[in-house]
Amino acid sequence: MTASKMLPLAVGLFAVGVLAIVAVFVLFATGHGDLPVWLNVAATYLPAIGLALGIVAVIRKSRRKKS
Repeated sequence: MTASKMLPLAVGLFAVGVLAIVAVFVLFATGHGDLPVWLNVAATYLPAIGLALGIVAVIRKSRRKKS
């Protein structure tokens, strides 16, 4: 996958992860305690995966420009 295609994917994953974090906070604030596993997994891992993919995409793009 090229860096130009990887960056929008990274931004999308990061955004979905942040939305999941917001959803977790809102649900806890409204009194829901037993949240679905998929929501907890999304809130935990998607921002980190998106951030890591974004860093890799930017590094690959900068290396491609140098050579």
